[in-house]
Amino acid sequence: MIGRKSLFGPLDPAADAGYTDAPKRKGFFTDTSVCIGCKACEVACKEWNDVPENAFEMLGTSYDNSHSLNANQWRHVAFIERPASKPAVDLGMPSVGAPVSDVDEDDKPDFQWLMSSDVCKHCTHAACLDVCPTGSLFRSEFGTVVVQDDICNGCGYCVAACPYGVIDRRRGPEGDPKVGIAQKCTLCYDRLTDGQRPACAAACPTESIQYGDVEELRERANARVELLHERGVMDARLYGNDPEDGVGGTGAMFLLLDEPEVYGLPPDPVVTTKDLPRMFTRAGMAGTALLIGAALSFVRRRP
Repeated sequence: MIGRKSLFGPLDPAADAGYTDAPKRKGFFTDTSVCIGCKACEVACKEWNDVPENAFEMLGTSYDNSHSLNANQWRHVAFIERPASKPAVDLGMPSVGAPVSDVDEDDKPDFQWLMSSDVCKHCTHAACLDVCPTGSLFRSEFGTVVVQDDICNGCGYCVAACPYGVIDRRRGPEGDPKVGIAQKCTLCYDRLTDGQRPACAAACPTESIQYGDVEELRERANARVELLHERGVMDARLYGNDPEDGVGGTGAMFLLLDEPEVYGLPPDPVVTTKDLPRMFTRAGMAGTALLIGAALSFVRRRP
């Protein structure tokens, strides 16, 4: 369907894809303020979805050893180290009864960790889905975007179209039957159809990754930001929760404690197929003008 907001702007993705009586849209709310960087989500994702080993090597600039989202890393916990500019405040982190530190406050390290578990955003307007020539990518009844790797031909159009750089073609390990095939988070589609939570959300010990109805998650996220502001964390902000943004809002939203760029997220993403209707219109007008010109030239040359 090509319309004013068919490739951007707020829509109900499942209904727009033709589903009738679809369940409420499902998604993630990742509260980075309570992420402890344990990477249990990464492990659970790999185990459930049979995602092969990634290049587990220390970056040299961080304790992060899984680098970034890619075809072999559908969940990635970023470790961002930065100088501490403000005194620590109570974020409501769960406690396991750690012993009281005997280190003097003045002797403690003056840096701060920002940790965030990143994942496919399951955009309202998903460019990867728009450009897929084989139908390998499809919109599920839950409003999520799923890859059927047995249909994908590895053309890579979706890789270039994603404004977040999430989807990627698998490059290894050698002998893997899915090498060359596009891969990304499916929001554990098979678990959703069985009434279960995605594996990453089920494994998160701090409930930093929350799964549920997107509208309910938005309310929960807004309430959490309001609470943090009351506690003095004025840098807390939501990312991906605006239905009027460049991708029509996302099914995966994040509570951040700094600018999106600090976490490696684009500050103002726009679906890369947004201008297709206008481009088709202009191409049609140009073609029509050429045909009219050719016809006039033919008529004038007739004796």
